[in-house]
Amino acid sequence: MNAKELVTRIRTELHPGDHDNLVVKLIETGQAPRAVIQTFAAEENHIVSSDWRTFLALASKASEPNARAFFTLLAGGEELVLHMLQPLAEAAGMQAKDFHAYEPFPGCQAYPAYQAWMALNGEPTDVILAILANFTAWGGYCARMAKGLREHYGFGDEACAFVDFFATPAPQLEDRAIAAIQAALDAGWQPKHAWRYGRLLQAYELQFWSTLA
Repeated sequence: MNAKELVTRIRTELHPGDHDNLVVKLIETGQAPRAVIQTFAAEENHIVSSDWRTFLALASKASEPNARAFFTLLAGGEELVLHMLQPLAEAAGMQAKDFHAYEPFPGCQAYPAYQAWMALNGEPTDVILAILANFTAWGGYCARMAKGLREHYGFGDEACAFVDFFATPAPQLEDRAIAAIQAALDAGWQPKHAWRYGRLLQAYELQFWSTLA
């Protein structure tokens, strides 16, 4: 099995069901209270700050060049989107002082906490596979939210910039990940914990949304 086949397999097996995420459906159809959108943005402010450091730690841990580049690109993305969250929160009616003083829910922060755990304990190629498994679901959620925020809440491009960013395909990132996984396979690596990491990461992702609900 080559890298592309391995990625397709883990994405297929770990992809959540269509009805697993109630919050995204409510935002997509305009039924979610604006307070939910405020909380989403404020929670993500803590998540992005954490993930930025996590991906830099993973980049420093990875020895294979493509793996290192993959995590470096992820870290750069977190840096880019961090400033996009306050406009989203304010568009939903949250004041700047409340955004910056916001105290997060444990259920929402389990996801970045587990990513940080993977940075300390995970083998980088297993972590890459786990993250890729989650990408498809997260990107789809963001695309649906972007549509709903514009159509039902009247949000403009600045307010939607965060979800737009993650809804946009990133072929360079995908290429680096595939190259890193293939290099590991060619060197004799076999996925040991990737499915466990991916399963738990997906579960914590859904916990984030259920906590918002």
